[in-house]
Amino acid sequence: MPKVTQEHLDARRQLIVDAARACFSRHGFARTSMADVVTESGLSTGAIYRYFKSKDDLVVAVCEQGAAAFPTALTAEAITGLLEHVRRLAREHGHARLTAQIWAEAALEPALGDIVRHQLEALRAAVVALLPERRAPDADQIAEAFVALLAAYSQQLAVRDDVAIEPYTRALLAIVDNPESPS
Repeated sequence: MPKVTQEHLDARRQLIVDAARACFSRHGFARTSMADVVTESGLSTGAIYRYFKSKDDLVVAVCEQGAAAFPTALTAEAITGLLEHVRRLAREHGHARLTAQIWAEAALEPALGDIVRHQLEALRAAVVALLPERRAPDADQIAEAFVALLAAYSQQLAVRDDVAIEPYTRALLAIVDNPESPS
């Protein structure tokens, strides 16, 4: 019997995670069954359970892969590109709806809460790393506000398809560039 490669196992696992992500985005966590994931993936029930013991394990796997591409600069062009990327994921893959569900579950489920907190910390750290030196004294507060506004944009996309990018770009740039710090 030929040995299955690690690449094959990883690809199969990713296929299952992608199928679960699609189901969760369309129907929500509560209304998605393992049978739905089986159908979406085209695999057998046994194949799914070989990689994931439960739907909760699938939710965690989807959440762990939730980090978005972050720009390498905090310019108008880079921020607009980031927002366009978030909007494209929302429109084409239901990512904003999925993120909204993950946040709601994370408020109740400690394991998901830990993952989301870690992802938010990483996002804030990425913002801090890109801030101009003159903003260093306020870096943590700036990063907190930047990430909060970015999350609000995603949450709006979860329920509205017509969210304009321009106001969010201007607001995010104002957060990053404003040399005045609150007293």
